[in-house]
Amino acid sequence: MSKILIVGGGSIGKRHLRNILLLGGYEPGIVEIQSERAVALREEFKCSVFTNFPQALTDFFPEIVFVCSPSIYHLDQAKLAVQHGCHIFIEKPLSHNTQGLKELISLAKEKNIVTMVGSNWKFYPLFKIMKELLDTGAIGRVLSARCQFGQYLPDWHPWEDYRRGYSANRKLGGGVLLDSHEFDYLTWFLGPVKKIVTFAGKTSNLEIDVEDVSETILAFVSGAIGEIHLDYVQRFYQRNYEFFGETGTITWDVNHKKVLVKRVGDEPQEHLLESDYDFNTMYLEELKHFLLAVQNKLPTITPIEKGGGIVTLIEAAKISAAESRVVEL
Repeated sequence: MSKILIVGGGSIGKRHLRNILLLGGYEPGIVEIQSERAVALREEFKCSVFTNFPQALTDFFPEIVFVCSPSIYHLDQAKLAVQHGCHIFIEKPLSHNTQGLKELISLAKEKNIVTMVGSNWKFYPLFKIMKELLDTGAIGRVLSARCQFGQYLPDWHPWEDYRRGYSANRKLGGGVLLDSHEFDYLTWFLGPVKKIVTFAGKTSNLEIDVEDVSETILAFVSGAIGEIHLDYVQRFYQRNYEFFGETGTITWDVNHKKVLVKRVGDEPQEHLLESDYDFNTMYLEELKHFLLAVQNKLPTITPIEKGGGIVTLIEAAKISAAESRVVEL
């Protein structure tokens, strides 16, 4: 039985562990440096638990490593896993900056390693519908788009002190820009970006040392103009996308659970999410996709080359915000 080692016993690490156990066919282990949390993980999951990652690589000898630690540690842990010949799944973002990305990509290619950066919403049914609609020209050429994600940071994990989480701490690779999902998905929908300008800052009284609001404008190679709004301050969770094409519009809102398509001369079309849809399903589908790619040595939907491109884009956004200028890519 192949072994999978998860690095990091926080919420996303535990989600992957539960899903690996649910799928079956693999022996999971997990690394957690906090001793109390390590004990709790061993009791809850009855699996191998380690407190030292290099030692776990030697003793557990996994085929696959999931990097689910704070983003500042991603690159070094991924590199060590690749050096041990492990296929790697890295939670987003690939890293907190671009230093060392080329070396990791080169090493993974040299060792024929299958790689993937977490992008769970690409496996969400309504995102797949939007992707197909856009790719097949359902609203003609896309001229403009906008998306937003916003949620009050203390509400993310109300059972934890938000001030200690990686999102709240610059030294751990935090900040709303590095949450990165919307940069990944908007470029998945619309393609590469040629110019970017961002305004970002800390606007709230949250006890954090990172930006909690950002507004980004992107000029796409296709000619489309896009907007990304991100924040840690909205008291009611929001995530939505709008695409404006030559012949119509496509909209989606997480709270309404539907994709709405409006085209000139046609009746509006609604694509509804199943009423009993379990949001863990997209994580399971993401896991299945990665494991199948490992088994068959196939490319994944978001290999580290693409993940590195998103980090480059976010770094450009940070430069733009710091220097108050447009950055060309």
